[in-house]
Amino acid sequence: MQRREFLTLLGGAAVTESLAVRPVSAQGALRPAHIGFISGADPAAATDFLTALRDGLSMRGYVESGTLKIEQLFASYDLERIPTLLEQLERQHVNVIVTHAAATDSVVKGRRTIPAVYEFSADPITLGIAKDLAHPLYNATGITLMSVEMNGKRLELLHEIMPRARRVAVLANPLHPGVQRERADFEDKARQLAIDASFFPTPNRAELDRAFGAIAADLPDALVAFSDAFVVENRSDIMNFAMSRRLPVVSGWSLMADSGALCTYGPRLVESYRRVAYYVDRVLNGAMPAELPIEQPTIFELVINLNSAKTLGLTIPPLVLVRADKTIEKI
Repeated sequence: MQRREFLTLLGGAAVTESLAVRPVSAQGALRPAHIGFISGADPAAATDFLTALRDGLSMRGYVESGTLKIEQLFASYDLERIPTLLEQLERQHVNVIVTHAAATDSVVKGRRTIPAVYEFSADPITLGIAKDLAHPLYNATGITLMSVEMNGKRLELLHEIMPRARRVAVLANPLHPGVQRERADFEDKARQLAIDASFFPTPNRAELDRAFGAIAADLPDALVAFSDAFVVENRSDIMNFAMSRRLPVVSGWSLMADSGALCTYGPRLVESYRRVAYYVDRVLNGAMPAELPIEQPTIFELVINLNSAKTLGLTIPPLVLVRADKTIEKI
């Protein structure tokens, strides 16, 4: 049996089990679920997440206009609005609150009586919302996209593609919880590969522009962008800067490759987003968040942008290309 078929069977088993325990009313109908959703971003940035969440909930029998209602609220990058949005959902007596991206910290630590499920890219232990992955705090649990060792694996990929590369610049947000652990792992891998890594802190646009100036003044062989919401938000400018200077970019999430990065290796986001529905279903069926360990991604994808490779004059080695889950190439 192929691995993908095996995973599909496992997913089907999970759905069957979930539907078997769905609460029903005295008349035997599925109880409607009232979910509150708070994103730190805007509606456009949350579209993929909401689509995958609805898909995951649908697999478990929750369908809008029938057994599901989602209240959608967006901070639009103004996190000071989160407490007000949280109060609004409390007044509406939703069954569970789902948080997205940068809203997680404010929602989880905010004044709240309703259980919460989150998906975000930071480290919940560093953030202080979990003792460890097995012991979430604050009546909230969910998915963290952070896998510290992933950045080292991305550097290995760069080394396979560009074995002569000896200097890389790294864009990393120092405010992103867990980034110090990511940096330590990356630096260890860089030493093993005899690559000099220069880090540029990018917590805001001013610092990003300052980093661009410093990198342009002494061009490295490649640019590595650690994955977080700030990098994603500014990906077009990062790609324009890099490609105008013929700098290959390596990052974590596939939408960076879609925007022009040479390659990305990281979690398949739609799978992680869909997995949030599992937690929502468990909470709706009476599970306490403290009983549900925080999960990290288990499905990863390598995406290679062959258009960018051609523009940069790079040839992707066959042993790398054959491992790609997706390639981007204009016909």
